[in-house]
Amino acid sequence: MSTVVNTGVIYTETVVHAAPAEFVADAPYQLAIVSLDGGGRLTARITGERVKIGDKVELAETRNGTEFFRLAAPSGHGSV
Repeated sequence: MSTVVNTGVIYTETVVHAAPAEFVADAPYQLAIVSLDGGGRLTARITGERVKIGDKVELAETRNGTEFFRLAAPSGHGSV
């Protein structure tokens, strides 16, 4: 099992309004491609406030094999 780097920057993002059947209850929701600080990119869901290209994000949780990232706390204000 691989380990996901837990921080990165938003490379691109979109909001899904017309979701596949298994995710209809979640719509609308934000998806993003995260450029990981350790290299590589990952498609992930966004939780919490909406992010934009260039925003710093951190891994919030992994649920059913899907990584959920959130806007990172400003420098000097570590997350809980």
